[in-house]
Amino acid sequence: MSQTQLLIDAVDTLERARVGYLMTGSFASSLQGEPRSTHDVDLVVEVEPRMVSALAEAFGAPRYYFDQDAALDALRHRSMFQLLDTSTGDKVDFWALTDGDFDASRFARRVSVQAFGRSMCVSSPEDTILQKLKWAQASGGSERHVRDATGVYEFQSPDLDETYLSLWAGALGVEKLLATVRERATSDDERVE
Repeated sequence: MSQTQLLIDAVDTLERARVGYLMTGSFASSLQGEPRSTHDVDLVVEVEPRMVSALAEAFGAPRYYFDQDAALDALRHRSMFQLLDTSTGDKVDFWALTDGDFDASRFARRVSVQAFGRSMCVSSPEDTILQKLKWAQASGGSERHVRDATGVYEFQSPDLDETYLSLWAGALGVEKLLATVRERATSDDERVE
């Protein structure tokens, strides 16, 4: 099974279980900016602990590895749990929706797009950029995340809500990284002309 098929299967299962979700991470930045390969699928999920047993049943062995206890623990701590495709080693990282203001905002602003032959909920381009910058900062300045954010910025710039980007970049403490993304995008535009 391909990563794309794993994503589709995960989204189908979440939708059948009526679990709210949004695609984020490198799959989202690849859809909205410059495509690149990635090692996992990132989905933010709004899931109640009582739903985990249904997910565990849907993601059953031997096709998948899904640790129900780890998922419940992750939900208690508002952290991440995983689904592993046992045949390929590909995985889905399920990020529990937190009570934080940014999570609430990006979840409310998710957009439905046509991707991989179906409709999916994806973070808005602005929120994809901001989350990539959060991950870049958390990892000590990861150039890969900054490049992903820059790619989304370049492709989406005519339609981006710059006020929203600036407001949240300040609130998240990533305003310097956003300035770098804007500078790189402008430099790239000038080289093309």
